[in-house]
Order: sequence, then structure tokens, then C-alpha cells
Amino acid sequence: MTSKDASQSASPMLPGPAPVVVGVDGSAHADRAVGWAADDAFRRRLPLRLVHVVERGPYDIPRFAAPKQPDTMIANGWRALAEAEQTARRRQPTVEISADLIEGNLTRVLCDQAAGATEIVLGSRGLGGFAGALLGSVSTHVAGHAHGPVIVVRPGDGEVHREVVVGVDDSPQCEPALAYAFEQARLRGCVLRALHAWQLPVHAFAPEIPYDMDEIRRSQHRMVQDRLDAWREKFPGVTVVEVVHSAHPVDALVDASAGADLVVVGSRGMGAVGSVVLGSVSRGVLHHARCPVAVVRS
Repeated sequence: MTSKDASQSASPMLPGPAPVVVGVDGSAHADRAVGWAADDAFRRRLPLRLVHVVERGPYDIPRFAAPKQPDTMIANGWRALAEAEQTARRRQPTVEISADLIEGNLTRVLCDQAAGATEIVLGSRGLGGFAGALLGSVSTHVAGHAHGPVIVVRPGDGEVHREVVVGVDDSPQCEPALAYAFEQARLRGCVLRALHAWQLPVHAFAPEIPYDMDEIRRSQHRMVQDRLDAWREKFPGVTVVEVVHSAHPVDALVDASAGADLVVVGSRGMGAVGSVVLGSVSRGVLHHARCPVAVVRS
């Protein structure tokens, strides 16, 4: 394990292959994330980087200073990193592993780490700053703001289904998700289920407006085929199953997650002033999926 001066507020990536980065805090959820990250680092033949963030909060304010508390926080952080390293080595003994303890704002540090990583992996909830309502505020924030793939490892039954599911639509934001999903299916040697769920426009329910449902279905199938053709050429060894039906996208993807090892979604949400946030579909899938979820942004 490599060490880092705990007084640093950021930690730059070292030269070399972009690692798989995983957030560590000593919780059972983070432990599952470490296992997932170690497996993916092994598949990709990449180093694994364990990161624990110390966020002091009120201890940064002199009148709240508690001299023993900062040392305890740092010691607990290194303990969590050591336990995570043992978990990763038991899981994948040949993966190169490094570890860093970094002081700073938890979500900002993790987003910064994602910028220099192949992907960043988080538990769905955790201890301290990693904990939050429902999904977990940190996981939600990082998935909505970090660039590149963010994988949130949700609790599951551990069964291997040998299937990756990816949501397909006609937006440009779908392309990075497709690239990641095809690569994951190739690395795992499994089936890729490309799922497109569509809903009728509101005016389709007006009886006075004629609607050709067969043509709507055909156009949805054509869109999916056109979207997938280029990726099939790039990944000829990946078996693709197309699924196109009328349903809410969140419901369709959550249902598909029950038989998947990973669900991949893009994200096209934008805040009121242009800041990136999770879109409604990616947020819904993150909250309700029954397997790990990758949110992929360009």
C-alpha cells in the first residue's frame, strides 16, 4: 500500500494506465464496491486505486477544534484502507493496488478522482459521508457530476447472470453508455441486452387523431437497429439481444436488472443553470435496480 500525506486536499493521478478507482469508508456497501472494482481491474488489466476521504467538517473551525479527533479520523481512514486492500487481494491477488487517504470535501474529491480514472466505483450507501437517504447522497452527487463511468454497486444476491443491460434511446448521450456496455459485455464474455422503452406522446390518446401504432413500433425498432449497427461492427464477438417495447424506461430497466450483472445508462440531465445533474431515468434506475448500475457520461 502506498501512503499519502493526509494534509493534502487533493491527490493527482500518477502517470501510467488510468486506474479503476473505488471509494472506501469501511462499510459493508463499500466492501462490495471494492470487490466489484477488483474484478473489473482484473478484467481490464488495470491497477486498482483505493481512496478514502477525510472530511473534517466543523473540525476545520478553530473554536470547534478537538486535537484528538483529527488523529482518530486519519487512523480510522488508514484502517479502512488496509481492510479494503485485504479484500481486494483476496478477490484478485494479481491486481496492482495502491491506496490514498485524502482530506477535503468528499464529493468534490471523488469527482476529481473520476477525472483521471478509467471509472470510479462506489457503494450505494456507507458510513459517515457516504450515507444518505435512499441511495446515498454522495453516490447520487458523484454519478450526477463526475465525467466518465460511475458505477454504484447495489446489494444483490451475488448470482452471476452473464448478461449486461444497456438503455438505448435516440439521444447523443446514449453513445458513451453503449461504448461502455459493449466493452463490459466483451470483457465478461456475456450477452448484451439492448433495451429501448418508449411511451406514446400525450396527443396519441386523443381519439380524434389517427395514429398508426404499427408504424410507431417499426420506427422504434429501426432507431435501435441504426444505433447499434456501428457498435456491432466494432464488437463483432458480442451477442446482442434487442428488446423494444412500450413501457416507462425506469420500469423496463429495473425489471431487466433482476437478470443482469450490470445495468448501463447514460445521463442527460441538466440543472437550472446548466450544471450537470442526474436525469430522471438514471436517477430512477440507481434507486431501484437490483444489480450494480453504471452511469456513463462523455
